[in-house]
Amino acid sequence: MDIRTQGSEVITGRSLGESCGIVVLAESVPVGYRLIQSLRIIQHRGQESSGISINTGKSLRTYRGMGLVNEVFSGVKLEKDAGIGIGHIRYSTAGSSVLENAQPLYANIGKYEIAIGHNGEIVNASLLKKSLESKGYSFATNSDTEVIMKLLSIELSKTADPILSMKNTFKKLVGAYSLNIMINQRLFVARDPNGIRPLVVGTTEYGYCAASESVVFDQLNGKMIRDVRPGEIVEIKKNEIDSFMYNEEARTAHCMFEYVYFARPDSILDGRSVFETRMELGRILARESPVSKADCVVAVPDSARTHAQGYAEESGIPLVEALIKNRYVDRTFIMPEQAGRESELDIKLNPIRQLIDGKKVVLVDDSIIRGNTTRKIVRLLKKYGAKEVHLRIACPPVRFPCYLGIDMKTKDQFIASNRSLKEINAKLGADSLRYISLEGLIEATAQGKEKLCLGCLTDRYPVRIGKR
Repeated sequence: MDIRTQGSEVITGRSLGESCGIVVLAESVPVGYRLIQSLRIIQHRGQESSGISINTGKSLRTYRGMGLVNEVFSGVKLEKDAGIGIGHIRYSTAGSSVLENAQPLYANIGKYEIAIGHNGEIVNASLLKKSLESKGYSFATNSDTEVIMKLLSIELSKTADPILSMKNTFKKLVGAYSLNIMINQRLFVARDPNGIRPLVVGTTEYGYCAASESVVFDQLNGKMIRDVRPGEIVEIKKNEIDSFMYNEEARTAHCMFEYVYFARPDSILDGRSVFETRMELGRILARESPVSKADCVVAVPDSARTHAQGYAEESGIPLVEALIKNRYVDRTFIMPEQAGRESELDIKLNPIRQLIDGKKVVLVDDSIIRGNTTRKIVRLLKKYGAKEVHLRIACPPVRFPCYLGIDMKTKDQFIASNRSLKEINAKLGADSLRYISLEGLIEATAQGKEKLCLGCLTDRYPVRIGKR
């Protein structure tokens, strides 16, 4: 692995293979390897790049690289002094999949050293960038995170007050952002006024922390305290946390796709168990779309296991593990290129013939986006002897782009776009196809329609998108 140093930044380069994931640790022990451990816990949120920034009181060091966490940090020697730190894993939704866009981003502005990581997407980033460029500012990346960094740096130079600078910066942003920010020896996290992307604060045995998902605290022998509120900045210290609201009129709109697919089932998002949500999605799906005289329920591993468990429990049809997943193949949805997704699928799944040969199968998946994976799995089951394959999907049809942090940008990506249920099924080759209803999805999340972002399902977004 090639490692090159730029000032206070160490970039680990490798051949090119991000919802993203962020973590924050303020502990009384060396945090470097614990940051790496935390990122590995939420590796499912991004596979393209990873990085950490550490401040021991002597210096702020940033390490970034392309690839999985264990690949990027293999052989990297980290500071042994106690300190504070932030971490980030990425899959690209805004900005290309290149090393320059890996995070945390680092900047040295006068007396301030700043590191920042971002989960989400800024809708008005291009307008803000053009405005800054017209004033003489230049950009080293095409990431919307650098726009946030520039705005924050400008505000800091004016106010010399990190809290006020962040408040002024966030008032200019439109979109989804859960942020971890280090300014010299101070740590902050912030969540957009709609709370679109998840963000929670907690403790470990050594101090306070924050992360995209609560499962990080579980596996660091800690506990979750609460979700970061929409429109809130939280300062993370070793012995306490401080709260600063920058938008008192925040309107909650949590991303429904976090509950359906992205988050780990053992996480708690905005007070709701992801596992229980997915179980309930499966139960409701079974009530809405039963399959008579089916022999077995089969889950598309791993993301649909819990949905399928709920379907099997409600329907009384036995759940069988008929699709075996190669554990060394990554999540295909968040791979950056379609060709990569399709080639990975060829080695990702293999059926057990004895469990499906001659059987009437209910195949449960969490969602259908492009349809390529689903079509291949249906063909695979029939190739291995399935008499019938009935698709049951735990998310309503995705028909509209996401502009708020998920890589679903154009309508022509979606198999459900401008197609009827019959036409979609003809493309997939199943014996029947049914999706959960929008009402069923809302009921399962227990959040209420007014507290969810359903833009990719309804074309109604919690923020003004503007020119598409």
